[in-house]
Amino acid sequence: MNPENNGKIHILFVCTGNICRSPTAEGVFRHLVNRAGIKDRIAIDSAGVGAWHVGDPPDLRAQAAALRRGIDLSRIRARVLIPGDYTRFDYLVAMDRGHLCEIKRNRPPNASAKIELFMNFAPEIGVTDVPDPYYGDIDGFEHVLDLIEAGASGLLAAIRRINFGEG
Repeated sequence: MNPENNGKIHILFVCTGNICRSPTAEGVFRHLVNRAGIKDRIAIDSAGVGAWHVGDPPDLRAQAAALRRGIDLSRIRARVLIPGDYTRFDYLVAMDRGHLCEIKRNRPPNASAKIELFMNFAPEIGVTDVPDPYYGDIDGFEHVLDLIEAGASGLLAAIRRINFGEG
């Protein structure tokens, strides 16, 4: 746990442009954390490895799919992963192996964040990467939400066990 974070665990979800997968993970995880009543113990954000969409809201299809499940992504805005994120966050969570490689490749020497692959928190699903739904139809966004809900539940359980000594 980063001592500068005042006892809060800081988690950053990372995908390509921060308009589909990582903002969806941010929204789903925030929803789970709020429902668990521990929003004062966990800070959540998302970013992209590329800056193509900085300032943009999540893809409208991602927003629509999430909203059907009671999760509002409309306030999230895309941003790019920056060197300071490697020390400000306790966890950098990559949505696929390509992001994982990019995060590790750009890791500064003073990095303290744990770098994790998102779907490792849901091994029972048998999927390594959350696929990019951007070039597909709404069914792809629904599938991504299914995967993210499973991964987010596993991540929350791991954080509660490792960082808060629960369960």
